[in-house]
Amino acid sequence: MEQGQAVQVIEVESIDELVSLFGKFDENIAFIESELDVNIFTRDTVITIKGSEDNSNAAKKVIEKLLLLIKKGEVIDRNRITYAIDLVNAGEEDAIEQIMGDVIAITAKGKQIKCKTVGQKKYVNAIRNNTVVFGIGPAGTGKTYLAVAMAVIAYKSKQVSKIILTRPAVEAGEKLGFLPGDLQDKVDPYLRPLYDALFDFFGAETYQKLQEKGVIEVAPLAYMRGRTLSDSFIILDEAQNSTVEQMKMFLTRFGDNSKVVVTGDITQIDLPKEKRSGLKHAVSILNDIEDISIINLTYKDVIRHHLVQSIIKAYEKGEKKSFRYRAEEPR
Repeated sequence: MEQGQAVQVIEVESIDELVSLFGKFDENIAFIESELDVNIFTRDTVITIKGSEDNSNAAKKVIEKLLLLIKKGEVIDRNRITYAIDLVNAGEEDAIEQIMGDVIAITAKGKQIKCKTVGQKKYVNAIRNNTVVFGIGPAGTGKTYLAVAMAVIAYKSKQVSKIILTRPAVEAGEKLGFLPGDLQDKVDPYLRPLYDALFDFFGAETYQKLQEKGVIEVAPLAYMRGRTLSDSFIILDEAQNSTVEQMKMFLTRFGDNSKVVVTGDITQIDLPKEKRSGLKHAVSILNDIEDISIINLTYKDVIRHHLVQSIIKAYEKGEKKSFRYRAEEPR
């Protein structure tokens, strides 16, 4: 053994688990080797890890946690591995077990929807346990999709009788009159991501019937003014593009037996510079109020292509560097 190297050994219960862990063409193990600078070998059902003491220990912890996920029927991919490595490096590897086996909802096609990160788990639990929840984080963290899943569960379990989804149509300045067609035609482009999530859970035919009955309502934020929304699950999406006045209007609309989820990404504000984001303002003044929960998701909670995490981290690093340069400029 090379000087300074340590060896770790893991006994796997079955060849099937080993195959699931290694992935197609051993791509999962190759990724772990690359990320943690170790060499990994197998003989029968024994995994041997060689590397520096710190790296081989970290690789062993990552693999052991991934094997636990496999036992629970989870599919291991690069996102899962990256997340496991992040948690191990932060000394939080036991948190992986918090996200195992909890099926949030089932789509119309039978796909099980589960929390894939600790942040997502906190977000879902907050929705279960609070009347108003703010889910804040970058694209790909599941903010909107999980909120819609929870709305569908609330409706199907008769906790609410209506689902209301809304977005600020900021690209049109909330002035939709100049667009062709009726109201639905005008707002559809801004609300398409919400329709897509609802189609996933209800199927297009059931969704259409529920919308015709008035059970599901998808509308721009401007059309919420003057209403009281009771016995409803209400989602405000892309809330970073609401103004302070719009946010106040929205948060004072809900009535008895309603639940409100507000989602947004405060790094993606499209408002004119003179307009303050209603989302940023709201979280700054509402963070100490009982029954309101504010959940901040990060790049670690991104569940899209693994490159999305890297892109978000690169932008965050670039923004911090830019801020430092501006701060150091002579006045």
